[in-house]
Amino acid sequence: MGLKKLTSIIFHQFFIFIKFPKYSSLPAMVYGLRSMVIVGLRSMVWRTIVYSLSSMVLFSCNSDYTPKPRGYFQIHFPKKQYQFFNQAGYPYSFEYPVYAKVVKDSSFYGKAINIDFPEFNGRIYVSYKEIGKNKLDKLVNDAFTMTNKHTIKAYSIEDSPISNPNNVHGIFFKVGGDVATANQFFLTDSTTHFLRGALYFDAAPNEDSLSIVNRFLIEDVKHLINTFKWKE
Repeated sequence: MGLKKLTSIIFHQFFIFIKFPKYSSLPAMVYGLRSMVIVGLRSMVWRTIVYSLSSMVLFSCNSDYTPKPRGYFQIHFPKKQYQFFNQAGYPYSFEYPVYAKVVKDSSFYGKAINIDFPEFNGRIYVSYKEIGKNKLDKLVNDAFTMTNKHTIKAYSIEDSPISNPNNVHGIFFKVGGDVATANQFFLTDSTTHFLRGALYFDAAPNEDSLSIVNRFLIEDVKHLINTFKWKE
């Protein structure tokens, strides 16, 4: 509608309002114009807000901001030094770190022990069973079964053969993912002795946050395996 025509209509309605107020539509027109002005103002405000938000999004997309990687507490590791475990009543011996301590596991009957790492809230659970009283095939199968229990959260399970010059053989398991224990193993002489070990942490399973400690302690686990001996 043109401005000239709109002016003419308003003037005409004003004339009718003066002469015949009952029949005039001027109040309705004024109210309508008021509503149009309010709607127009609201529309301008919303357009301004949308434009501002769009500019912010575009600026964010085109900026050089790079999110920082997740950080963890810095850990100071002790020097690698080892001591000898050769207690009476246990049919095996090995070397373990000076920053660890061996504790008899009273929750298991027999020759079970725990190797605790207090600085890292870590523990190697070590259980021992005698072949003869237990079938070797079942012991080996149980070791694989206990490792495979972690397949729900694990994205990989690698097993590597173990062998040292002291008639010690077995399998080492490395489990990838947010699992309770990422490093497990069993050792045997195939005729008399069978031992199983698993490294746990007293913390929520998180592969990223535990990886640096795992790498440090896995060297100690391998040293234990390489120095492991059966007693005659």
